[in-house]
Formats: sequence, structure tokens, C-alpha cells
Amino acid sequence: MRAVVLREFGTPLVLSDIDKPGAGPGQVLVKVKASGVNPLDTKIQAGKAAHAESKLPAVLGLDLAGVVEEVGTGVTGFAPGDEVYGMTGGVGDLQGSLAEYAAVDARLLARKPASLTMREAAALPLVVITAWEGLVDRARVHAGQKVLIHGGAGGIGHVAVQIALARGAELFATASPSRLEVVARLGATPIDYTTTTVDQYVAEYTGGEGFDVIFDTVGGSVLDASFAAVRPYTGHVVSALGWGTHSIAPLSFRGATYSGVFTLLPMLTGRGREHHGEIMRQAAELADAGRLKPLLDPRRFTLATVADAYTAVARGATQGKIVIDVD
Repeated sequence: MRAVVLREFGTPLVLSDIDKPGAGPGQVLVKVKASGVNPLDTKIQAGKAAHAESKLPAVLGLDLAGVVEEVGTGVTGFAPGDEVYGMTGGVGDLQGSLAEYAAVDARLLARKPASLTMREAAALPLVVITAWEGLVDRARVHAGQKVLIHGGAGGIGHVAVQIALARGAELFATASPSRLEVVARLGATPIDYTTTTVDQYVAEYTGGEGFDVIFDTVGGSVLDASFAAVRPYTGHVVSALGWGTHSIAPLSFRGATYSGVFTLLPMLTGRGREHHGEIMRQAAELADAGRLKPLLDPRRFTLATVADAYTAVARGATQGKIVIDVD
């Protein structure tokens, strides 16, 4: 089969012919139709993601959508011909989705939302799982809460806005001036972080009390700002990028709480993979109910032009999620 292979970190990806895998015990062989590209993929290629524990040579690609071709022993719930999607590889020693076929752990998969195309489905897994683990698993977002999403027009952020809205929360989201319209269209109150201070938007939108839940998808100084904007006692801050050095004094002085999200853990350890499959099933229900839809960059890329797609993502030069057409 054709696959895009990384042989050394920091070197170009190479379109190659490699052996087609088979479905082992507990696995499903998927004919890949589309592969979503995340910033993490580009960091792995560059050798700047040691936490992904990638083993070389590697086929990258975290997210896939495709069709089941073969079912391994012990697998129930899937049959040849099923359309599926999930975050299934591209880290550790798991083959990624930049290939014509992938043998993946069936626990990581779910049926593709019927209302979405293969390209749209492939754009969702990593960002949906990250947003879900932060907002639902950690923060328990519910109706009546005021929720702030930092980076609300970004890959994780625009999905986080939709998930929190579906749970009945009142949504606010920071964005750059050029992306405020996107946030508003999703249903959140947009906040221009370039012209509005933390104190100003906390005062305007919460009466100075602070937000019930803050989800940081940016990291760095934005996480520090989150600690200063959360509601005392009952407030909760979640971050998908809490990897720097931070003072938690502002959080402690409010008696509030913090959670970190590390979405790769089930793939790297083998523990908790069923939960990722369950998140994908619930996300499919939201999508088919018209409550969840990814924003796609209009450009089209193939296995032969993956390098161009990675360059665009690494530079932040996208207007929505970039997806590779594999089939």
C-alpha cells in the first residue's frame, strides 16, 4: 500500500510503498478515506513532541475516517463496509492514518456520523476528544454556567464552543479580530483579546465574579490569565496546553480548581481506550443532531502533497481544519 513515512525527525515525509497490514486480535482494518492534520502532527515530524513517544520509521496521522475492510478476532460491533472514524495512531508505535490502510484498535473507533462527509469526520477526533475530556469529563459543564473558551475559533476551540453550547452553557470565547465573526457564528459571545483586558471582560460579562469554567486551548500567558478570570470557590480551569511554568497563586487565592488534559494517554498506555470510542459515539450523535460540525479549510491535499499541508498547519496559515484526501 501507499503510505507517507517519516524516517528521521526534522526531515521531509516520503511517499512510499509499504506492506499492507492485517487486522489482528481486537483490531479493525480500515481503508482510509481521509486523514485530519493537527498541529501535533507537524510537531512530531519536526522532532518537537517527545511526549508523543513516536518510534521511527513512522507513518504519521492521528485522525482518520474510512471504511472497515476486515475485522479481527474478538471484535464485536463492527463489520466490513461500516463507515468509521477515530483518533487511532501516529504516536508511540501505532501506525497513523497517512496510508491507504490502517489496522487499529477497535476500542478507539466509532461509526462515522451519517450527516458528515469523510473529510468532515476526519477533522474531528483529536479536537473532539480533547474538548470532551476537558469540558465534560473534568469540568462537568452544564446549563446555567458561564463558560469561557480561549482560542474559540481554533481547531479545539471551535469544537469546544459547540460541545459546551450543546450542554446548555452560556458561551464566551476569545479570538483575534479577524476570527471574531467565526466565534459569533458558532453561538458564543466574542471577546477581542487584543483590545480587552482580563479585568475588563470579567467585569463586563460576569459582573466581576469570574467564569464558572474556563477552557484554555492556547497555553502560556493565556493559562495565567485564566487563573485570574475564574469564579472563586466553584470555578474550574482546564487546559490542553498546561506545560509551562506557571504561578497558581491567582487560582489558589480564589479557592478554584485546575485540570490538565493529555489526550494521547490511552493510545500510549493502552488504558482507557474504550472511553475514546465512547466519546466518538457521543460526538457522532451530536453531529447527527445538528449540534456539531467542524470548520474545514477549503484547500484539498493528497498523500502526494502532505508536505504542503503540514507547512500550512505549522505556519498557522489555515482557515479551519486541513484534511488529507487519502482515497
